[in-house]
Parts: sequence; C-alpha cells; structure tokens
Amino acid sequence: MQELRFDGSVVVITGAGRGLGREYALLLAARGAKVVVNDFGVGISDTDDTASAPVANPADEVVAEIIAAGGEAVANHDTVATAEGGAGIIATALDAFGTVDIVINNAGQVRMQPFADFPDEHVATVISTQLLGTLNVSRPAWRVMAAKGSGRIINVSSGAGYGGFPNSTVYSMAKAGVIGLTIAMAGEGEACGIAVNVIAPYAKTRLGTGFGPIPWSDELAEWLHPRKVAPVVAWLSHPSCEVSGECFAVGAGHVARVDFAVNDGFTDRDMTPESVAAHAAEITAPPTKPVGGAGSPLMPSLMSGYPGL
Repeated sequence: MQELRFDGSVVVITGAGRGLGREYALLLAARGAKVVVNDFGVGISDTDDTASAPVANPADEVVAEIIAAGGEAVANHDTVATAEGGAGIIATALDAFGTVDIVINNAGQVRMQPFADFPDEHVATVISTQLLGTLNVSRPAWRVMAAKGSGRIINVSSGAGYGGFPNSTVYSMAKAGVIGLTIAMAGEGEACGIAVNVIAPYAKTRLGTGFGPIPWSDELAEWLHPRKVAPVVAWLSHPSCEVSGECFAVGAGHVARVDFAVNDGFTDRDMTPESVAAHAAEITAPPTKPVGGAGSPLMPSLMSGYPGL
C-alpha cells in the first residue's frame, strides 16, 4: 500500500509536548505535516496539583526535534481550558501556516480521587481540560474547516469512559462525554466535509506505574509504548480515511471498534412495573445490535404500531 503522507497539511495537536501527543506530532511531521505543537507545560500529577512544572516547556523541545529532523513545526503554550486559549491555539496555526486541516484533541489533566471526597477544584480541572478543552479548540478550528469544506478532528477519550476503574469517576464522566460529543460532531460535520472520530488509547504514559493488575516493568512500558497508538491517529487523520463518528480502542499494536449496543428488549404498550419485572431476563440480556443516530434499531421497537406512521 502506498505510504500515507501529509505533505502540506496543517495539524494542531494539543498536549503534544509529552507522552501520546508527542508521538502523534513526531509521526505526522515525519510524513510531511506542518505541526502546531501545543502544551501548557504544567506538572503531571494524577492525584493533586502539587507537581512541579518542567523548567522548559516541552512543546519547544518537540518543535526543536521536528525541525532538526527536517520538518516544520511551531510551538503554542496556550491552555485548552478556556475559549480564549482554544482560539489562541488555532490562531497560531493560521498565523504560521494559513489554515488548519487536522486537529487532535489530546490535552487533558488527570485527577484520581474517591468519589465522595473528590475536591471541587479538581473536578473543575478535569472537566475544563478533558471535556471543555475539546470544545474550546474544535470550535474555532471547525469554522476554518467548514469554510473550505474539509477537515479531520480526532478526539481522545479513554477506556475509563466506558469501563471505569477505582477513583476515576470524574475522569470517566469527562471521557464518556468526549465520546458523545464526537458522535454528535460527526453527524453535524458530514454536511461540511468534516470527519470526527475518537480513540481510547491504552498506553503507559506514567512511568513506574502498573497497568491494572499487571505490575510495572520495562517490558510493560515497551509493550504499551505510546508510539503504538500513533499509527491509528495518523490513519484517522488522512484524507483517504472515510470513517467518521466512530470510537476505537487502541494500544499495544491492537485496534478495535467500540460501539454502543442494544438487545431486542421487551415491548408492552401498556407497561407496568410488574410487567417490566417479569421480563427482566429479556431486558438485561447481552446486547446484539449497534446503536446510533436516527437509524438505530431502537426506532422500530419504539414506534412499531404508532398510528402516525
């Protein structure tokens, strides 16, 4: 297959100074993209906000690495947590390269605390970056893309968005919201040539920590290296990819579609609590059909026999 190239394309990647975002930036730049490397440069802490910020903003280091390899890139240090910051990120792309073709909404701060004791200020940190950050960057980029009739947006969720794990309630809420936002964006973007997808990456970006029940090791770090997620992001970013409105779990060299699904369910137009209880086995049976949009298999079940049809 011919190599997927991005020559002349302008890509904005948030949170691209470290971890997954850095890998996206390096791969797309190596394949010809002009990259806006955004990073706010905060310290990384999953439980509180006491980590020290790096001495040098890591976005500058990634830009230097891309330029040294013969690529084109500029740095941006704005926060995704405000509409002004999102506008500033897209303005950097327009000032440096004249347009925006691809946006990868990767940035977000993580806080893990027990549900009942989750500090309010940490709730705001997670929501403003993980969920609102996607809005704040995508909306000004959307206007540019819609005006020219084409564009690609890749949002970043997490397995926590559809699975959850201890102390992840607020993070899971935000990441589930990103999936719902993506599906709606894709539906609206179809008419103006904008494709939108979302990934749930499985990668080790916190060195020294395990992966569920699997303890930390150098072998684990290599098995779940962030560079093994980047090829899927590149594919979704390419004009030849016809996919939109989908979620993909990706990591360790594996990628799979994730979908909402529904079973055949139970119908009783005169439903009572007792009839629902009597058919609990049917209602709770494993799902069998994907769900999505106006074409959802739920619609015939909901509206069958409706006199207005």
